[in-house]
Amino acid sequence: MKPKVVGVLALQGAFAKHIEMLHHLHAKTIEVRKPADLAQCDALIIPGGESTTMMKQMNFIQFHEAFRQFAKHKPVFGTCAGLILMSQEILGDPMQPFGLLDVSVERNAFGRQVESFHITLAVDMGLSKSHPIDAIFIRAPRIRRVGEGVQVLSVYEEEPVIVQQGMHLGVTFHPELTHDASIHAYFLRQIPT
Repeated sequence: MKPKVVGVLALQGAFAKHIEMLHHLHAKTIEVRKPADLAQCDALIIPGGESTTMMKQMNFIQFHEAFRQFAKHKPVFGTCAGLILMSQEILGDPMQPFGLLDVSVERNAFGRQVESFHITLAVDMGLSKSHPIDAIFIRAPRIRRVGEGVQVLSVYEEEPVIVQQGMHLGVTFHPELTHDASIHAYFLRQIPT
């Protein structure tokens, strides 16, 4: 059986750290820099970074339609800015996200760069008990509304920080900046065999 290929959107942000994490899990990866690259991928990660800059670059390379078609059939995982781009609505911002996750988000709502923090979260990944993971929040968005079809896998101070809708996964923080590959491993299990 051919190994599954995980694309990592490599336009801006911490894409190299995601690739390192996936290599730690022995996953095959490619850097996605143009729409045609999606044809080689079985799944896609949209990294953290600056969501407005990422969207401008996606517009420039005419990524939208190819990505929308891809996301109809293949899993997408967004971290921080990636989650913002996957959301249904960005509160107080005219940018139109892709609507892969029925959530409303507020950008940078956990505070500025100097207010970044590192915690341990309990996550429900379908195991018999919740799994503790490391989480680093850097200018993280807050999920302010969760639609009916969205499953909340983890909360911090009673607010959702990991959500899943069907095969799509979003987190408000940066799991790729830790040594804990649990969330990436969970995402790999979402790829159809």
